[in-house]
Amino acid sequence: MSPAARHLWRGGEPFIWLTGGALALALLLVAGFLGLIVVNGFGLFWPQDVVRLTLTDGKTLTGPLVEREAIPGEAGQHRVKIKVANRDLYGADFQWVDETSIVRREYPTDVVVMERTEWGLLIGTIKEVREAGRAVATGPAQGAAELARRLPDAARARREIRAIEKGEVGAINHAQEGIRLALRRLEGQKRYQERAAKLAELRARQTATVVVAADGGKEKELPLIQVLGVETPNMMSFAAKGVYYVGRVWEFVSNDPRESNTEGGVFPAIFGTVMMVMIMSVMVTPLGVLAAFYLREYARQGTFVSAVRIAVNNLAGVPSIVFGVFGVGFFIYLVGGSIDRLFFSEALPTPTFGTGGILWASLTLALLTVPVVIVATEEGLAAIPRGMREASLALGATKLETTLRVVLPAVMPSVLTGLILAMARAAGEVAPLMITGVVKLAPALPIDGFWPFLHLERKFMHLGFHIYDVGFQSPNVDAARPMVFVTTLLLLLIVVLLNLFAISTRNRLRRKYAMSAV
Repeated sequence: MSPAARHLWRGGEPFIWLTGGALALALLLVAGFLGLIVVNGFGLFWPQDVVRLTLTDGKTLTGPLVEREAIPGEAGQHRVKIKVANRDLYGADFQWVDETSIVRREYPTDVVVMERTEWGLLIGTIKEVREAGRAVATGPAQGAAELARRLPDAARARREIRAIEKGEVGAINHAQEGIRLALRRLEGQKRYQERAAKLAELRARQTATVVVAADGGKEKELPLIQVLGVETPNMMSFAAKGVYYVGRVWEFVSNDPRESNTEGGVFPAIFGTVMMVMIMSVMVTPLGVLAAFYLREYARQGTFVSAVRIAVNNLAGVPSIVFGVFGVGFFIYLVGGSIDRLFFSEALPTPTFGTGGILWASLTLALLTVPVVIVATEEGLAAIPRGMREASLALGATKLETTLRVVLPAVMPSVLTGLILAMARAAGEVAPLMITGVVKLAPALPIDGFWPFLHLERKFMHLGFHIYDVGFQSPNVDAARPMVFVTTLLLLLIVVLLNLFAISTRNRLRRKYAMSAV
């Protein structure tokens, strides 16, 4: 090796380039991953143009083009995937078509895309609008005008029905459960029958329907109460599409899911994710801080403390599903079962706390993340100069006063660092939640207007599990794939926002105690 090469290696410059290259590669991988999610997620709500394909056999297919790929084994040949929707008419949302079989491509302006409460999108041409079986508007133009006039009334009726079903009927069911336990159910049954009659009356009044002509000579008569919206993408300007896009994004983050979670919004999953992380943070912070203070400030250093530190570090490497099994056995069966026997015996054998819920899921994740908080807090305690403690004690403060007024404020930035790492891990965990309380669809939020308002025993939805369910358990994988990307993007955004809040709090504390030390 030449002297110049030996000097180069001894100077360490190749290792600097190696570490810099590894960092650049890691950043590129992260940026590429985020770019993939953003591109596929943001495009979900944009109203795509609808094409009508006429094939060589005379068959027509209408819908947005989704994908184009080369046909395996046939050089130069391609095929396209078209979203024909109309699942109740055709049995499938998507169809592949060889480009060689396409005779003509058209973008008809009279084709409409209807969003409905079930069976996904309906694509076709408005044939007529009916009221109690009698046609009140015929043809695409008159039908569209009549729909624009009637849809607001249908939306109000749908909201009223939903308010009665989820609000008043839900409150009556909740009251009836209490009445059942107290053996007084007659009045509640009467009120339930009154609300049920009101619902039947509302539904009976909704007699308007719309007839949509689809490809292949098929028609679909749809009750107007099931139509959520009607759009004509081929007639929309870029500005109109932008307005529509913003509205769909808001609906996604504020509405409940529909159609096996493949349509609608994810608000219950957002609420459940944030609430679970908050409960976990409230639980894990005092537990981790107290353990770290004992190990660093009070325990006599020796074999026992070293063994405890090794055990804490090993806990960080235990698979999360093991914590989930522990949560089921200890929290749900032992603690929850004991609470049911002591306080809810009249409800048995139906469990109240002896089944999965957001409280037990949060406690399980608190145990999962407590090693992170302990290690971060201990590192912060080790960085505090010993002179600060000795000065406090020399001025007459007790050990407890020194801990609370000197050491604890100084170590708070490190505590928040551990909490940031804990929240980031807990927000993305799915495996332990699947057996401790998360569900595909939660009928009610953990917070509502019924006493005691906060229901920690209820099951909940979670964005991580929602991604798993939509991506791998959906009965309609092709339709659900875009939802996976946008939900993933939303989960990343929530984790970033939670971390930014904790980081800003930590930075304020650091500035405060840095200024007070001057």
